Amino acid sequence: MELRKGKPLVSVVIPCYNHEKYVQECIRSVIEQDYENIELIVIDDGSKDGSVDEIKKIIPACQARFKRFEFRYRANKGLCATLNEALDWCEGVYLSCIASDDVLLQDKTSFQVDYLESHPGSHGVFGGVEVLDSLTGRRRVSLKRSRKNTFSDIFTYKHHLPAPTQMLRRSAVKGVGGFREDLIIEDWSMWLFLTEKGGTLDYVSRVFAVYRRHEGNFSSKLDLMSKGRQQILELYKDRPEYKKAYAMAGLVGAHDVQTVSKQKSYTDVLQVIKFRPATIFSKSFLSWFVKQCIR
Repeated sequence: MELRKGKPLVSVVIPCYNHEKYVQECIRSVIEQDYENIELIVIDDGSKDGSVDEIKKIIPACQARFKRFEFRYRANKGLCATLNEALDWCEGVYLSCIASDDVLLQDKTSFQVDYLESHPGSHGVFGGVEVLDSLTGRRRVSLKRSRKNTFSDIFTYKHHLPAPTQMLRRSAVKGVGGFREDLIIEDWSMWLFLTEKGGTLDYVSRVFAVYRRHEGNFSSKLDLMSKGRQQILELYKDRPEYKKAYAMAGLVGAHDVQTVSKQKSYTDVLQVIKFRPATIFSKSFLSWFVKQCIR
């Protein structure tokens, strides 16, 4: 392992819920980072499986590796409450939260710290993912072009900011009050809060993490995700980009529904077009249309 002295402390947070199959691999990926100055905080949010026992097995390795290691398990409080609890413990300059079923690539932390140190106008940095389908074992890389994302980009769904790849300035997250526990979608809301008054969230064309797709993924709960998007849109209904954001959020939902019911997806898109006809000229609509035509 390459030891990097004199570098800022990075707080890595792993909230765990019913991931006994994956949590050790997730933690080991943090242990194997080529960046030395890391503190690791793991909170099990009331798992009903053997997650706590799996985490306990790896505690000695964590205590030997990290500048500081904290592990807590208690009754279920929800993801945002868990993230805020961890945030109160954190002491790092930078914050990296990762789900307990995902995996970090070895150079993620070192690269992202260097990036943020040299880009003071950025609140955070993200990158590409390798998507792993747990059912088939198939892997594919999702990688976009580098870009800086403003509030308007994020609000109108021009952004691509995969949550497993994030590294944020902890002071910025604290500055917006942490994670809103009354909101369903914690990541999109946080990205908006961070950029609402300026600054950017940057995407770098480099793979940083493995994102595992399986039936337990929160993003697979389509109705709940749709409700979550509506919650956040209502916070910004007076913004000039509201109509476009509302339509693009509807298209995102239609894309999700396509995997379950093309008829329902078609109905949802008709509503989007009725609300904002210009939506048909977007890349997202074209992508939806192509998928809709494929049997």
